[in-house]
Amino acid sequence: MKIFKYLLNTIPRPYLIKMSYLVRPFLSVWLKGDTYTDPIDGKSFRRFLPYGYGQQRPNVLSPSTLSLERHRLLWLYLQGETDFFNKPLKVLHLAPEQCFLSLFKKMKNLDYTTADLYSPIVDVKADILDLPFESDLFDVVFCNHVLEHIEDDHKAMCELYRVMKPGGWGIFQIPQDLSLEKSYEDFSISDPQERARHFGQYDHVRIYGKDYFDRLRKAGFGVKEINYSSLLSPELVERYRLAKGEILPVCTK
Repeated sequence: MKIFKYLLNTIPRPYLIKMSYLVRPFLSVWLKGDTYTDPIDGKSFRRFLPYGYGQQRPNVLSPSTLSLERHRLLWLYLQGETDFFNKPLKVLHLAPEQCFLSLFKKMKNLDYTTADLYSPIVDVKADILDLPFESDLFDVVFCNHVLEHIEDDHKAMCELYRVMKPGGWGIFQIPQDLSLEKSYEDFSISDPQERARHFGQYDHVRIYGKDYFDRLRKAGFGVKEINYSSLLSPELVERYRLAKGEILPVCTK
């Protein structure tokens, strides 16, 4: 699987997104089995693919939807704990994950808008620091694995809060090290290799610690810290290949 590591670390993200659509059908057939299941589409495989910048995590990338641990956890939470799949909702999805994009677009209960500054698959080109949407507009906002790329994350959080309706909710996942009380950031580090060494990825500017949730609260959100995998059986956690202990930050306005 060294080829996956090479591609992840050398090819720009927009091109990887386009390439993944081409190879996904072949991967699904090649790895078909019954050991692990992707809950997003219900398909099962003998194993998942490795994934990660630098040090790779084995057996985490679904061959069919290209979902990772965090995507499958979010899907299970949405299914089990929310009315996302049946209530009429106006949704903003920043940097939409392709494992969700086509599914959410097909859902007739959603008025679904995608936005990003660089992605080739979104509806609106938008800077998270200055979103081109009116205030109090969206019932639901998703912004996952974006804030660790943004130096002024407080301004970005305030923008997410601004465009959310009162009574709305959102989920803003990030890579997080819960052994850190305080997030580690140093904006003087700009070299991609040094960023990868310090923050785990060449385009990250921090590692979030336990204080991430308080950062969200400082922007105005009510925040629930939900360890959703702990509510599932160990057998399901393994079958779905979830990351034990990942906290879902469920934010409300």
